[in-house]
Amino acid sequence: MKKLTISLLILISAITLGGCQSATTDGAFFHDYFVNPFAYLIHEIGTFLGGNFGLALIVITILIRLILLPFMLRTYKNQQEMKVKMDVMKPEMSAIQKKIKETKNKEEQQKLQQEMMQLYQKHGVNPLNMGCLPLIIQTPILIGLYYAIRSSTEIADHSFLWFNLGEPNIAMAVIAGIVYLVQSRVTLIGMTPEQQKQMKILGLLSPVMIFIFSLNAPSALPLYWAAGGAFLIVQTLIGKKLYAPKAVEKEAKPAK
Repeated sequence: MKKLTISLLILISAITLGGCQSATTDGAFFHDYFVNPFAYLIHEIGTFLGGNFGLALIVITILIRLILLPFMLRTYKNQQEMKVKMDVMKPEMSAIQKKIKETKNKEEQQKLQQEMMQLYQKHGVNPLNMGCLPLIIQTPILIGLYYAIRSSTEIADHSFLWFNLGEPNIAMAVIAGIVYLVQSRVTLIGMTPEQQKQMKILGLLSPVMIFIFSLNAPSALPLYWAAGGAFLIVQTLIGKKLYAPKAVEKEAKPAK
């Protein structure tokens, strides 16, 4: 499972880097089919809203998140179900992993690896069902919107609320950082104390990076991050309410 996770992360990184390299090049696939459509939407929706391009940016961000919502909720459901199954098979899995570490015989290791796969099948755990597909899908979409924001002259020349969208704004940088800090805390709800301890430090990386990057970026970007982060908070709460209790109840029956 670790190798699979690394492979998927490499794939996502390749998509991200490829998008970044062609995002500002006219005629490039990513620029023409991801950046330009979002730039067009920003112009059209902003014009429809009377030149309020800040509100247009929020509307587009929410629309994208709404489109991705069914995929993300499905992912959350799969992750919760897998988590419960993994908790049940953990004693058997730990025993096999210990044997794999202790033995130096390659044939014995292969036999134990087969036992591990049989254990997955026994408990209905599919290592491929990790829910990374929505992440792969949304990555180029969000990168396209990001570069559309950066290249939009209309956003750069307009204000929203108290700030100019094209200039850095410390208050918006703070708001974006706080929103993602709250989002990281909401993600911890329902986790065991041990899992929360492991995730707390990791959860600080995103808000800190967003805050630091927002300090020198056009304030339209932290506005976009704040709107997206606020939606993620609601999405996470919905996912936990819809699926976490059902997953626990579902696994409680075979445990008896």
